[in-house]
Amino acid sequence: MANVPWHEEVICFVQQLADQLPDYEIASEHEHSNCLLIAHKKFKVDGEWRTWIDYERFQELMKEYEESGGNRVFSAADYMARTPQWALFGAKGRGFDPADTRFHRKNKSKDISGC
Repeated sequence: MANVPWHEEVICFVQQLADQLPDYEIASEHEHSNCLLIAHKKFKVDGEWRTWIDYERFQELMKEYEESGGNRVFSAADYMARTPQWALFGAKGRGFDPADTRFHRKNKSKDISGC
């Protein structure tokens, strides 16, 4: 654990990376997993991120694809689902599902101001 970066350090790094990618933005985060999702802006529809998968729709589309012998094609846009508010980058809960139990790191004294 001594070598695991703090979430704020990861955010700093990922923001610098996203700044170099013109068609991408940070869409989602999960502080407990210490990860962020950089998503292509094509998944931001009408100002809303749609980075989740509608698995039922995906299965329907796969069935149609198989039954058509591969003629019925589809793309991620056909089965993408709205990202829940709590999972969005910058949300108050930092990616924690309100139905889950959150555990906080005990030592928050590390200086990350150089980020």
